[in-house]
Amino acid sequence: MISIKDLNKSYKMGKNSLHVLKGINLEVEEGEFVAIMGSSGSGKSTLLNIIGMLDTHDTGVYALDGIVIDNLTEKKAAVYRNKFLGFIFQSYNLINFKNVVENVALPLYYQKVSRSKRNEIALKYLERVGLLPWAKHMPNELSGGQKQRVAIARAMASQPKLLLADEPTGALDSVTSREIMQMIQEINDDGKTILMVTHEDDIANMCKRIVRLKDGVIMEDTKINQVRA
Repeated sequence: MISIKDLNKSYKMGKNSLHVLKGINLEVEEGEFVAIMGSSGSGKSTLLNIIGMLDTHDTGVYALDGIVIDNLTEKKAAVYRNKFLGFIFQSYNLINFKNVVENVALPLYYQKVSRSKRNEIALKYLERVGLLPWAKHMPNELSGGQKQRVAIARAMASQPKLLLADEPTGALDSVTSREIMQMIQEINDDGKTILMVTHEDDIANMCKRIVRLKDGVIMEDTKINQVRA
């Protein structure tokens, strides 16, 4: 599913350069559930952004589902993101002037799915995350946990090959975090490949594999006995 070889990324800081990723090698098979961990500045978010085609690498090779991702125009990157990826963010990234079902249906709009069909699909995923009665509500009428459930439904609506989650429980209390992780585990149980950035050990232990970064280098890559939420 994901093949990364000798990946490097630097950012210019005035006259200097900050080397953020230093020769990353990573293979992720279809159906895996991987936590990416590391302290602030370790490179974990940069790595996730490159995998998500929200940023570009300098050198090395990144392939997704057999397609080499390199030198993409923004238009092509957007097409690939919509085709391959679903995103769950800590800040939910819902559109405040659209109701819940419109938010969930949005990726399908960019896939040129008809309005009636995308609403049908969106309602199906809202039912799956337990929010069908909230379909016509606006985001500001929802709790944090409900917003994250909407974000999960939106991420799944386009049936992506890969789900990327960036601190999906970071803004939630412990009880709601466990509920969200249970939902994400069930998505993985259905065979979906998931990469998740987290700084919380208890959340990482709910994945099946932990990759630890430090100063732009993978220090540890371990399969674990998953803790069920």
